[in-house]
Amino acid sequence: MPFSFTSEQKQSMLWLALAFGLLLLLSLLGPVLMPFIVASILSYVLTPWVDKLCALRIRRFGLPRSVAATLIIVVLIAVVLAMLLIMIPILQKEIPQLQDQIPRFFDKLDQMLAPMLSEFGIKIRLDSNGIKTLLTEQMASSGDVIGKAVLNSIRVGGTALLGMVANLLLIPIVLFYLLMDWHALIKRLSHFIPRRFVKQTASAVAEVDELLAQYLRGQILVMIVLAVYYSVALSIARFDLALPVGIITGFLVFIPYLGYGLGLVLALIGAILQFDGFGGLMSVAIIYGIGQMLESFYLTPRLVGERIGLHPLTVIFALMAFGQLFGFIGILIALPASAIVSVAVKHLRVSYMNSSFYRQT
Repeated sequence: MPFSFTSEQKQSMLWLALAFGLLLLLSLLGPVLMPFIVASILSYVLTPWVDKLCALRIRRFGLPRSVAATLIIVVLIAVVLAMLLIMIPILQKEIPQLQDQIPRFFDKLDQMLAPMLSEFGIKIRLDSNGIKTLLTEQMASSGDVIGKAVLNSIRVGGTALLGMVANLLLIPIVLFYLLMDWHALIKRLSHFIPRRFVKQTASAVAEVDELLAQYLRGQILVMIVLAVYYSVALSIARFDLALPVGIITGFLVFIPYLGYGLGLVLALIGAILQFDGFGGLMSVAIIYGIGQMLESFYLTPRLVGERIGLHPLTVIFALMAFGQLFGFIGILIALPASAIVSVAVKHLRVSYMNSSFYRQT
């Protein structure tokens, strides 16, 4: 007897195919969706604050949601600008000094490494004049190729820069409309859930919401602890810019590698400018090496992983796996996405344990 699908099964397959096609389309539109994804994440985080502002009573009148959303966005932009204002004076102080210190740095490097290289038959000067000569010779021998590569990189980089600026300007606009209509949007999306799965979905969403709230609290604790650690450690090492560099490194740690990398670069530049010899560089290497191990193997697994019910090994694996699959964005969403997956696996496990396939002896 030939196998035939019921009408309900055919409809289920049709809607599953449409859902899969929609996910495929969204994956192809990834670059375009970036400001919408960022705005959605920010809206999820900031909506409770907008609700609290709307609940305030000023002279017996409630605060309009549009005003509350605007105030929250202004505060967010002010925080971002404050971080930039911390960085700009550092760069203004370090860059001119760095231009004066680079020749001296290369002279010291030449004095230390040139004798070692000469033992292997390598005769090259690593001071500023020697490096200038080497670069001049290389550019003269491959000038056309380098020129074309530079022009192409400028063209591609200019287009990418314009796209990035456009996305950054679009984020506050999208965020405003999402903050205005967040609850209505969630209500509309809930209507698309098949009626037989409404209760299970609502329960799972409530669990995910609680886990993400725990994740945000844990991430804020990690940021504060690391900001204090880097500021104190750099101060003990007698860095002039210990406080701003430590704050930048700690508060930007929620963006994997960016906060750590930016803080490390600023600290290395400060070490070159402030200290003679390689003692300052060694201090930076030790401080940031300990800080990275502290964050990766203790703070994030303990303060974030345990709060969202993930084993430390699971946290480390999630960061590596999502980074491999989705790159930088994958690392950024690894832990909250793992929390969502853990809720799905929990419900799947319960369904599996209650199934006849498992219970049958």
